[in-house]
Amino acid sequence: MENLNRKTVAILATNGFEESELREPMNALKEAGADVHIISENSGTIKSWADGNWSKEYNVDKTLDQVTHADYNALVLPGGVINPDTLRRNDKAVSFTKSFFENHKPVAAICHAPWLLAEADVLKDRKVTSYSSIKKDIINAGANWVDEEVVVDSGLVTSRNPDDLPAFCSKLVEEVYEGKHEMQTS
Repeated sequence: MENLNRKTVAILATNGFEESELREPMNALKEAGADVHIISENSGTIKSWADGNWSKEYNVDKTLDQVTHADYNALVLPGGVINPDTLRRNDKAVSFTKSFFENHKPVAAICHAPWLLAEADVLKDRKVTSYSSIKKDIINAGANWVDEEVVVDSGLVTSRNPDDLPAFCSKLVEEVYEGKHEMQTS
């Protein structure tokens, strides 16, 4: 297993994220040795969505006002329908997401999360996948959409739905470990 000691990863989410799509990547990263922070719009807790209903609350570690891409080696964007639809309307969330691409750091987005990538205007000419219902949105954002379990394109990891989580988590850990898109230390 990859050793992610000294790597710090941000998970950007808000109320209505798909619980498994935050919990499983977070656990995979922690098991590999990474520090993981849940970043959100506001401090306190955010409420997950599971099996068609509201589920557990998760503690927010930092707010968007408290962080920049320089604090992190990578970014994870869980899906759910409500979560990315809310975040793509938040300029700080969009800018934070875009900054990882501008600085060549790994980003992993699953399910409906590529909506936020479309809003950040970072999908042009990239090979990606997403939840099938947003396929046209992703294509309209300039991406080459494919129906595959997990797709990696220059540090961007995307998957379709919770069934793809094992492959998604594996590729996420690999991309963070490889560090080929990692931040430069001063």
